[in-house]
Amino acid sequence: METLAATGGEETSAEEREHPPGDLPPRDWRYYGSRIAVAAIVVGVVIWAIFEPKIRSTVITVVVAVVASGAIWVGANLLFNQVRHRWPLFNAIAYGLVGFIGGVLLHGNLITVGSGTGFFTWVVGPLVGAIVLGGIGYVLSITDDPARRRLISIGSAAVIGVIVGLLIREQYHPEFDALAIAVCTVVLGGLGAGLSVLRKRPPLGGALTGAAIGWVLGAWGGADLGDGNAATAIIATLVPALLIGYRIGMTHNPDYQGRVEIDGKSRAVIFVGPALLFITVSLIVPAVRTAYLSLLDRDSEGFVWLENYGTIFTNEDSFDASGWADTFTSQPFIIGMVLLVIALIVGLSMRQRTGKAVELGNPTMPPLVVGVLLVCFGVFTAFRGTIINNLWWVVTVVFLSTALGLAVAVLADQKGGEKFAKSIIFMPMAISLVGASVIWRFVYTARDTSADQTGVMNALWVGLGRLSTGSGLPTIITTAVLALILIGCFILLAQALTRRQWGRAVIPGICIVLGGWFFIRFTGLIGGGIGGFRVNEDGTTEAQTVFFVQETPYNNFWLMVILIR
Repeated sequence: METLAATGGEETSAEEREHPPGDLPPRDWRYYGSRIAVAAIVVGVVIWAIFEPKIRSTVITVVVAVVASGAIWVGANLLFNQVRHRWPLFNAIAYGLVGFIGGVLLHGNLITVGSGTGFFTWVVGPLVGAIVLGGIGYVLSITDDPARRRLISIGSAAVIGVIVGLLIREQYHPEFDALAIAVCTVVLGGLGAGLSVLRKRPPLGGALTGAAIGWVLGAWGGADLGDGNAATAIIATLVPALLIGYRIGMTHNPDYQGRVEIDGKSRAVIFVGPALLFITVSLIVPAVRTAYLSLLDRDSEGFVWLENYGTIFTNEDSFDASGWADTFTSQPFIIGMVLLVIALIVGLSMRQRTGKAVELGNPTMPPLVVGVLLVCFGVFTAFRGTIINNLWWVVTVVFLSTALGLAVAVLADQKGGEKFAKSIIFMPMAISLVGASVIWRFVYTARDTSADQTGVMNALWVGLGRLSTGSGLPTIITTAVLALILIGCFILLAQALTRRQWGRAVIPGICIVLGGWFFIRFTGLIGGGIGGFRVNEDGTTEAQTVFFVQETPYNNFWLMVILIR
């Protein structure tokens, strides 16, 4: 029998002998079935789009968005591929894109003379801006002399500023508000200088950029448009153009090593940039505009500065603090303060052992988190108004969503109940908001006290009231079980304290505080019982339901629970 060494051959597998290199392996029915299914779905969507205008517009929007996103991403990568070896080309294209975007903003918003209807009037401004700035960028990329660079950039900026100012339509001529211009320019200029210092760069560059942005905001955002003249329009565009021109003139063309660094850093910007752009357009810009509008009067014409904020806190419909003293007597506030004291004691003991009073995973966290939540509830029950309603939403949804999300994530991290935890995560996603609303309606519903309660919450609440005020065997058994649980918690707490295991003493301590309060209320030692009941004048008791979405102040909390999905 010949060996591989003797024959000079190589060992081949059975699959390779059956399908020689170059031959495609046979496809099974799954391969063809999946492709047929995909093709059928695509054809179905296309046919549906042909006959349904809304579907057609949606499909076109999605396709355009995907294609545009892909084109921008690919184009950005191709652009920065030119940085290392084709710096003039990169500079010309980058400056040209800035000019194109500027032309789109001016012409697209019908701010400049000549913009309007028709294809040519829409593209002439962006094309002119791209050509002019692209040419300036190319000239700067081949000019290394600092004096000549400053002359080119400042001179070009001055010409562009004057021309753009002359092209501003008459109805957009600004009438300056000197105070707004001064405040915006100084504040943003100082902010830009501070950012430059934090980045360990000369502050002048950041100050010039910030001052230019501040001048634009003050000269245009704080002005009465249409009440000015051509001179004010020219000044409004010339000053920021000169500032930006001087800032560009301060720069120099990077050497090869500098271009390599630009190429490397650009990749992170390309990947993160679209997300940051979306956040800026959808969140930051509206937030800044809202903050700006909040400083104007109800007609958005004159500045009233902080007067609107003063009105909010003096209007009882927005903020009513007349019952602030009830905060300190509310049960959530008292229980929360007790938990905060426990957190303080545990934190001091943990600091002696670990050097840190509070950290993730530290036994201080559970009583601290629950205590803060209950204290917030105690404050919210004493105050009224739309501001407090918003705070209910912020605290309840954000707080509980984060806490429950982290808890489920821990359970799903290769633990015994991993599948159950994952089902908790994905089950709400399979239920529509309307379906969830119907489900929660059944959970919160309250029937007449003469009938059995079908709502889960009221059934439990009324049942608890019957157990608490009853004297039969179920009440005795429940009381005994609660007492045994408390005794067990006391034993665990005593063991942890005697062994100086402060971390293990936290949970039993919290259970004793909450369980002890519940036991005292359940047995009637204080309050006469707990649950859904009321005592009539003749001494008899009857069921009493809770209207979760109507009764203040906790109706805000129960409504917010629906949003935690």
